[in-house]
Parts: sequence; structure tokens; C-alpha cells
Amino acid sequence: MREFQRYLPKLIAKHVTRLFAGDIYIQGLGQFHFAKGKLEVPQQAELDHYRAVKEINGEIKRLKLAA
Repeated sequence: MREFQRYLPKLIAKHVTRLFAGDIYIQGLGQFHFAKGKLEVPQQAELDHYRAVKEINGEIKRLKLAA
């Protein structure tokens, strides 16, 4: 599990696309699971979790389009 001390969507997106599946922890937001190259919403999600997942998955799409 990778731990991010800050919420940096581009860095997190790069990590998710490279490993494709696993878990991450973002300071201030909590633990997230990612599979098939996309971040998933936690079971006990709040509005901040949905926003973070949407933003990070958007960055993942941008990375794939740029390649």
C-alpha cells in the first residue's frame, strides 16, 4: 500500500496506471482501492471521496489520451 502525504491527483494517477491494482492511502481522505487502472469509491464514502475519485480518474484518462 502506497501512502500519499498530500493530495496530488497527477502523481496518484501515475501510480494507479503503473500498478493497475492495489490500495493507496491519502492523508486527510483515507484508504482507497484501485483496480483495472481506475480508482474506486470506498464503501463508506463522503462527498470529498467522490470528488477525489472523479478528479483522479479524469487525470488517468488524460494520461491515456496523451500516450
